Amino acid sequence: MKDILEQLEQRREEARLGGGQARIEAQHAKGKLTARERIELLLDEGSFEEYDMFVTHRCVDFGMAKSKPRGDGVVTGWGTINGRMVYVFSQDFTVLGGSVSETHAAKICKIMDMAMQNGAPVIGINDSGGARIQEGVASLAAYGEVFQRNIEASGVVPQISVIMGPCAGGAVYSPAMTDFIFMVKDSSYMFVTGPDVVKTVTNEHVTAEELGGATTHTRRSSVADAAFENDVEALSEIRRLVDFLPLSNRDKPPTRPFYDDPERVEESLDTLIPDNPNQPYDMKELITKVADEGDFYEIQEAFAGNIITGFIRLEGQTVGVVANQPMVLAGVLDIDSARKAARFVRFCDCFEIPILTFVDVPGFLPGTGQEYNGVIKHGAKLLFAYGEATVPKVTVITRKAYGGAYVVMSSKHLRGDISYAWPTSEIAVMGAKGAVEILHRADLGDAEKIAAHTKEYEDRFANPFAAAERGFIDEVIQPRSTRKRVCKAFAMLRRKQKKMPWKKHDNIPL
Repeated sequence: MKDILEQLEQRREEARLGGGQARIEAQHAKGKLTARERIELLLDEGSFEEYDMFVTHRCVDFGMAKSKPRGDGVVTGWGTINGRMVYVFSQDFTVLGGSVSETHAAKICKIMDMAMQNGAPVIGINDSGGARIQEGVASLAAYGEVFQRNIEASGVVPQISVIMGPCAGGAVYSPAMTDFIFMVKDSSYMFVTGPDVVKTVTNEHVTAEELGGATTHTRRSSVADAAFENDVEALSEIRRLVDFLPLSNRDKPPTRPFYDDPERVEESLDTLIPDNPNQPYDMKELITKVADEGDFYEIQEAFAGNIITGFIRLEGQTVGVVANQPMVLAGVLDIDSARKAARFVRFCDCFEIPILTFVDVPGFLPGTGQEYNGVIKHGAKLLFAYGEATVPKVTVITRKAYGGAYVVMSSKHLRGDISYAWPTSEIAVMGAKGAVEILHRADLGDAEKIAAHTKEYEDRFANPFAAAERGFIDEVIQPRSTRKRVCKAFAMLRRKQKKMPWKKHDNIPL
């Protein structure tokens, strides 16, 4: 019996070593942690339960039968983050470059099936050279099996991808279908075709970092939601994100202890809006002053800065926030901001996370660039996302809410539950200047008449009361009382039940 136990421990030790000490040291030399070190940092201490440690590949071609490392390049299992269950897989670059084989993918599929069955998030740590060439089509078929799990798990359990090394070719499509993608600066990259192929086909000279690095995907392509300085920071932030999310679509978001008075009055908000209607202010100040303990987890901070998305807590409960940002492009909606916000709103609706919207939007960005690239369809995505969302929706209009953009930003007309407005808000078809130029075109040469018409228009429409008279605004509130009013609104809506007409699925304007 003793010999058998020693053999078991020896086999385990071999599996834990992955590709061997030399390759582990090479991984460390690149500033990267190993697959197991990453799991240890991500999960609560001692909580990891590993599965399929002894799995090996079945390939016999190209001399592969001589090398059958245990675990086959991926570590899989489950554990807890702050006591809540998550499933995790972590690709091991020290074993055949983390390449995906038939058995490698089968291990991933197994825990994804378990996650859907048992209702817990899946966190995938990607560090792989791609499909294992020696296995040919079998490795491609294996990828397909993983993709199908991503599709089936979408909207069932939260899926988080952490890119901590290369992720190329077909491998990128698995993270692309997950809810959140995070990268590590200078050590992770994603692309469908690498720099060498790009050079051959298009004669473009580009580095891996320029083509698919963290900066590219957080600032330009919007593929990634955030980038972190190193593996340790990335895993720490993933732990923080998981604390905001429900375990599955069968659960409500978690409630955390809070020490911030829901009745708290924030007098500084009374002076947040500048006297000059064209002067910007930082909407993040409002978000943090409304949130419990000022805690705000922003999503896609580096992309489409004219709209803000992220999570806060109100009375200890998770709330998704969407807010126009006057500091960037005056807070207008455009293609990028509409896509960014629509994706976030749909995620919140999938997992019963209430949505708080702060509105200061002068309209949609004009120009041929926007029209040629389909701002109509992209803007409709955000409209559609808000309109189909059945979670509690509370809206606060702080300043401008003009034209179609007013309707799109979670208005009453898209079944927003509660709409508040600050006294500084202006709800109208357009700004006074543009309206007067259309309504009083004959007087354009007379500065006195134009000034009088402008004042008349502002007195009539540059306030929230015309909308309040029609019931489109539930209450005009003092800025200082925003936290109190929003907390009460969400408390009232906790038992909300709203069903959409039966359908197989919708056809969002993609």
